[in-house]
Amino acid sequence: LCIAPLVRSVEESPEPVPTTVKGTIPAWVRGSLLRNGPGKFEFGNQTFNHWFDGMALMHRFQIADGHVTYSSRFLRSDSYNSNCELNRIVVTEFGTLALPDPCKNLFQRFLSRFERMKPTDNANVSFVKYKGDYYVSTETNFMHKVDPETLETKEKVDWSNFVAVNGATAHPHVDLDGTVYNMGNSYDRKGTSYNIISVPPEKDSPSDTLHGAKVLCSITPADKNRPSYYHSFAMSKNYVVFIEQPIKLDLFKIMTCKMRGKNICDGIYWDPNQDTLFHLVDKHNGKVCPVKYHTRALATFHQINAFEQDGFLIVDMCCSDDGQAINNYFIQNLHKSGEALDKVYNSMGKAFPRRFVLPLNITSKTPLGQNLNTQSNSSATAVCLSKHKDLHGDDLLDYGGMEFPNIHYDRCNTRPYRYFYGCGFRHLVGDSLIKMDLEGKKLKTWCKPGFYPSEPIFVPSLDAEEEDDGVILSVVLTPTDDKSTFLLVLDAKTFEELGRAEVPVNIPYGFHGTFNSSS
Repeated sequence: LCIAPLVRSVEESPEPVPTTVKGTIPAWVRGSLLRNGPGKFEFGNQTFNHWFDGMALMHRFQIADGHVTYSSRFLRSDSYNSNCELNRIVVTEFGTLALPDPCKNLFQRFLSRFERMKPTDNANVSFVKYKGDYYVSTETNFMHKVDPETLETKEKVDWSNFVAVNGATAHPHVDLDGTVYNMGNSYDRKGTSYNIISVPPEKDSPSDTLHGAKVLCSITPADKNRPSYYHSFAMSKNYVVFIEQPIKLDLFKIMTCKMRGKNICDGIYWDPNQDTLFHLVDKHNGKVCPVKYHTRALATFHQINAFEQDGFLIVDMCCSDDGQAINNYFIQNLHKSGEALDKVYNSMGKAFPRRFVLPLNITSKTPLGQNLNTQSNSSATAVCLSKHKDLHGDDLLDYGGMEFPNIHYDRCNTRPYRYFYGCGFRHLVGDSLIKMDLEGKKLKTWCKPGFYPSEPIFVPSLDAEEEDDGVILSVVLTPTDDKSTFLLVLDAKTFEELGRAEVPVNIPYGFHGTFNSSS
């Protein structure tokens, strides 16, 4: 087995490319699947070290009347433009330290190690939407507004010009009224703060970007000099839920990485001896709940859903008992094959969907050591140390766990729900699609040997009555055949294939995306 072709550099395809449709794509599916991920891994004779470092390549699958076209463009970020101009890696990324300018003399190169490192604007993680506009995002303070029709780069936007944060996640949540919530850290002389951010739903003028954004509240880390890394957060009707996990950022190491000749990721480590904490923030008044919910050490990158029910806050998320997975995605690991690749995979903790039940009505008089979870349909326990309930049966073990979860977001986010979808991970990248039914923990799968599907995106049918009335869209790659990518369309209810659109272009394995519907 070799998956190296899934993380190779490709050319962009800015002009729409026709696809060959096999089967049937329902005529009611109209719009574009927008996806983001790394697409260029070298400049000149220099190569990025980590999968997360590759230059952002945006993809668009335009669907109308049962036909599909494909196009892609590299994000014209400052990082991309600078690297192209000098034909070498100029901007430091997560796992790759930019080397000093070889044209400088030895003393100048030595001094350059003490210059302040600038954050990258290589926004290669996801597409996000604020005030009706599409942006591509990473986890620094920079996003780029893009045209969802042409994928052209329009405007660079800096979070720190609007709120006092040094970055924001690529996984915001949207409330019923259109308000968008996100999280970002701030760093000052007093240390680190985790900040909950809200962005209003409407523009005051056509040129508006993040105008009106505000910090709802700040949360103090358990250790200000070693805050937790987080990729996303959860949200219910009344609360933002921040999970402070023991994947830690050693700020001294990160700040001195250039001086020491080390990568940024050298300053990130897993501390299994620390608890995981759940912090609740009231969305309406910005107050942080004084109760902190503890559970044992776990790592989570993506939450599934969160909702309130009968005095409890239910948080469902994909999580692992080992937080060292980031270190496995160095390019040198992804380029291994056979037993060497298997060894990397087998060393990783697997992520599984779990439910955490947090009692909301806790006071200083609440008895310790007693199970506070009175829900008859949940085996999760809530005592001094919260324990989880698995949201799966043993059959999910055969698929290597689950990641990249998605739900019928507009209908079910912040509410009780029944179904979620994700990728099974029997390899370092997803190799199956899974539908999980929470009633009975039953699963349905789409799995073909040698094929690697991306994050599943649920698109509801126009007259949807049931929660799973719609289709699942996923981009499927195979490393063994050239130009053999296809857009897969599944019936979300039966999980049977309806059709596929074969793309005569090589596409690398990406991260996240969204569906932009059109009338």
